[in-house]
Amino acid sequence: MDTKLQYGTDVSIAGDLRGGLVSFLVAVPLCLGIALASGVPLFSGIIAGIVGGLVVGLLSKSQLSISGPEAGLIVVVLATMERLEAFPTFLLATFIAGLIQVGLGFLRAGIISNFFPSSVIKGMLAAIGIILIIKQLPHLVGYDADAAEGFSLFQPDGFDILTQLTIAFQQFSGTAILISLLSLSVLILWERPLFRQYAVLKNIPAALVVVTLGIGINMLISSLSPTLALQGNHLVQLPVPKTVAGFLGLFTFPDFTSWDNPQVYASALSIAMVASLEALLAIEAIDELDPLKRKSPTNRELKAQGIGNVVSGLIGGMPLTSVIVRSSVSLNAGARTKRAALIHGSLLLVCVVTLPSVLNRIPWASLASILLVTGYKLARVSIFRQQYAAGILKFLPFVTTVVAILLTDLLVGIGIGLAVGLFFVLRETYVKAHQTHAYHVNGQERIRIRMGDYVSFLNKVSITEILETIPHDSVVEIDCTRSSYIDSDVLNILNSFESKAHLRNIQITYLQPIAENKSLHHQIAV
Repeated sequence: MDTKLQYGTDVSIAGDLRGGLVSFLVAVPLCLGIALASGVPLFSGIIAGIVGGLVVGLLSKSQLSISGPEAGLIVVVLATMERLEAFPTFLLATFIAGLIQVGLGFLRAGIISNFFPSSVIKGMLAAIGIILIIKQLPHLVGYDADAAEGFSLFQPDGFDILTQLTIAFQQFSGTAILISLLSLSVLILWERPLFRQYAVLKNIPAALVVVTLGIGINMLISSLSPTLALQGNHLVQLPVPKTVAGFLGLFTFPDFTSWDNPQVYASALSIAMVASLEALLAIEAIDELDPLKRKSPTNRELKAQGIGNVVSGLIGGMPLTSVIVRSSVSLNAGARTKRAALIHGSLLLVCVVTLPSVLNRIPWASLASILLVTGYKLARVSIFRQQYAAGILKFLPFVTTVVAILLTDLLVGIGIGLAVGLFFVLRETYVKAHQTHAYHVNGQERIRIRMGDYVSFLNKVSITEILETIPHDSVVEIDCTRSSYIDSDVLNILNSFESKAHLRNIQITYLQPIAENKSLHHQIAV
């Protein structure tokens, strides 16, 4: 469905402006925090955010995804920096990782995203929502020592969220709590009909109001009582170059003289694999949230992400990938096309050049309020109810994915959820591959074995057991009318049973649409 048909051009542009602005406000501190947690220069996170918005946003066919540095890459970046030691050498690995991703796109490796069931994707979104909510709690009360918003409750440095919460509620800030309460009130009230009935208010991003309110309250408190005002790491901390030379000095270039170092290629492969998988999962997840239900071409996405990492590595940026949190924030603010990603990247570029001191006045408490509301929308109770109502086959993989991500990390949790989902697929394939029904006609017992749509080698044992227990002097009907595929191993079992049936005086007939499935008929009859 065309975006214009449902929303109208003006509405779509306004929503994209809001989405790009809100995601930009959220991206600034996250780019810096993730860079800090990854052990790379802070400005490399900003560079990756700009490249993710402008380069990937321009090349990608995804209408809602926004790319940049992502917390799931922290561990692999830390390991790579430790292995390669020098940042320019690390940039070379990022550059090569981008080339690998482009190659994967041409090899059509994006098909892997089709093998992730929707229950696992929804579980991933819900888990991210829960973690977002939990990880904002310290910031809401003014404890801002840990700026990186990761996808795991347990940090690589062992300083987990429970420890942070304990310390946070012992070292809370009244100013931060005041800003948080007012910010959450604005975000909640802004969605109410009373506010949305006014066109002017409807087109003003609630997040912009929240950020402006936070800056204003903190400046007012600073003028009245400087000791109570938020400062330092309670605010966004963006590098502020004094001169053009100072700004250019924030960029670093790869060390191409290290091209013969095998560790560079091993590191590049690690970055490419993790970044590609996270990008594909993020694209799948954002497509699930898309109200227009558009499907993004995954192979094109791999190429776009790869070119993004090539550019990022060339100019001093850390690796990037599609970011669910940023994309969700943008979507919730009204974004409906890729213009939001381009606006997001443009604002990052303009503001880090012209307005870094203004951005450095934004309290973390304001941004935490925005992320908390986003987390709630990802993990609403209604989503859990819908998955439960869909049945155990949907609910168990969903809830397993949620719990596994909370207890481990994003990729491990998804792997566990996928394994549970695969188990139920195999179980259903095993159970529903055939049915047996016994009845009598004129006093003679007839046994009908109805084959399912897909009969695999997993059903060999159960079919063999059924055939062995058929009594003498029976009439057996093997119904294949619903079968689109029967594994050759199963066909061999049926043929073997037919060849020996006369020894037990068993009559066999096959029910199948011979005209429609001659090859299957031929295989059974052989």
